[in-house]
Amino acid sequence: MKSTLIRMAALALIAAAPVPAFAQAQPKPPTFMPPQAAVTDAQFAMGRELVILSGLDKGFEGFIPGILREMQMNFTRTRPEIAADLDKVLRETILPEFNKRTAEMVDQSARILAAAMTEQELKETVTFLKTTAGKKYVETQPASMNKIMQSMDSWNRDLSVTVVDRVRAEMKKKGHDL
Repeated sequence: MKSTLIRMAALALIAAAPVPAFAQAQPKPPTFMPPQAAVTDAQFAMGRELVILSGLDKGFEGFIPGILREMQMNFTRTRPEIAADLDKVLRETILPEFNKRTAEMVDQSARILAAAMTEQELKETVTFLKTTAGKKYVETQPASMNKIMQSMDSWNRDLSVTVVDRVRAEMKKKGHDL
């Protein structure tokens, strides 16, 4: 009897002991997503953290509202009388429901990054993004990318004109006017 009580007390202590946190198993990708290389749950978790720390997840947030705005314009163009009801349905029902779908893209991005990088590279990148410099990099990236795209557009136009002029000059040497 005494040994049974001791066993029960030991089991109670074991059951009440804190359980170490394990990485949550990665969700299965939706069937419409292209297949990716298999990654471990730890790689997936680091890839997910990388997606969030880098701000990639913020880029997915605008897609659903954009789809709904376009849908609203298309439906109300021919049926203006439904505008108020449609707006309410889209805002209160559809948007919250489909905003949850951005998690699918976050997970898919996590898988892609996890498959492209080693576990050590993922750790190092996550560590960097948690530093002051990493946070500043993420914070300045949207504005910097806009400026880079504008510069690239100008560079591309200038390069195209220069290449055409250069080809014309070389072809003229061969007796061809372009």
